[in-house]
Order: sequence, then C-alpha cells, then structure tokens
Amino acid sequence: MKKSTKINIAVTAAVVAVLAIIVFIAVAKPFSPPQEETAAATPIVAENSHRLDVAEDGKATLVEFLDFECEACGAAYPSVEQIREEYAGEITYVLRYFPIPSHQNSMNAAIAAEAAAQQGELESMYRKLFETQTAWGEQQDSKAGLFRQYAQELGLDMAAYDEAVADPETQARVKFDFDAGVALGVEGTPTFFVNDEMVSVTSSGDIRAALDAALDK
Repeated sequence: MKKSTKINIAVTAAVVAVLAIIVFIAVAKPFSPPQEETAAATPIVAENSHRLDVAEDGKATLVEFLDFECEACGAAYPSVEQIREEYAGEITYVLRYFPIPSHQNSMNAAIAAEAAAQQGELESMYRKLFETQTAWGEQQDSKAGLFRQYAQELGLDMAAYDEAVADPETQARVKFDFDAGVALGVEGTPTFFVNDEMVSVTSSGDIRAALDAALDK
C-alpha cells in the first residue's frame, strides 16, 4: 500500500472518530435552554403562590422572594409593611420563599411558615418570624422547636402543624418557590418584582416608583 494511501486512510479514520464523538455528545447531553428562555417559561406569580394582599383590578403586583433568616430581609420588613399599608387595596402582595442554603434555619423557618399557611395563618407566622429574627437568626443549632413554640403562641392546631412539618411535601412546596426564583434570576434576598420586572432596589422609594408606574398604566 502506498504511503499516501495510508495517510488518507488515517485522516479519514480520524475524521470519522471526531464526528462519532460529536454525535455521542449531542445525544448524551440533554438540551439546556438558555436562561432567558427558562425565565420566560417560569411565572413570577404561580397558581399556588401566597398572596397576602389582593387588589381587585390586578394592575400592580409586588412579589418578594425572601429568606426569613436573612438580615437584609429583616431590615426591609418594616418598609415592606409600610408599603403594603400605603397601597392597601391598590396592589397585590405575593410572598415567595427563597431560603438561602448557607443560613442554618432558613429552611426550618420557611417550613414553619408553610405549615402555618396550610392553616390559613401564613401572615401571622410571617410577622412572628421577622419580628423575632434577632432571637434565632444566625445561629447554628436547629430552631425548629422554637418555631413550633411560635405556632403554639399563634393558636395553631399543633397536631396538624406537626404533621405538615414532617410531610416532605411541605419542604417541596418551599423548594418550588426557590427553584422558580433561581430560574427567574434571583441571586439573593430580598428580591422584588413589580409585575413582570425585577426591581433594582437601593431604597424603598424604588419599589414605590415601580408600583406607581404600574398603577399609572
């Protein structure tokens, strides 16, 4: 066999091998849509989202992705409550869970809130957790027992509460919000959306401006 023929055969074999690898990768690796497409397919307000305030006209919706252990969320809480009061009847306020994994009790707190939500007492637990945050936040031991105490103080049915806390579906509901936040580009808490737009917040005035613009449309 001529030397040139051997070279041609070797080159052809190499090309075929490369093509085979490319085809294998294309088949083995599932298609991942761009983040923009994922975000577009993820509703900012889902059917099961918790609406603490509801405006009949639906012109302006304020969505907060929050972590009950997050100090920034705790600092923003009074301003958010003031905004809710100022715009009462004009805006829908939606709470979505985004427990940051590095916070030891953020998931426990979210589960406690969701267990309370199942008894129609989410807002009561939401307020309790933020108003007591300095008593339990940034600690390394589990505060699930303390959150149970809060549930008792709020007058919840404790058998139903305990059952909800132990039910994997309760944590799955929290994770549903967390996964939605990730898909929507949430990277920290608190993160706010007004209608379909993420709001860059440097002060509570930024949220008011976004709400006013939505209400003026």
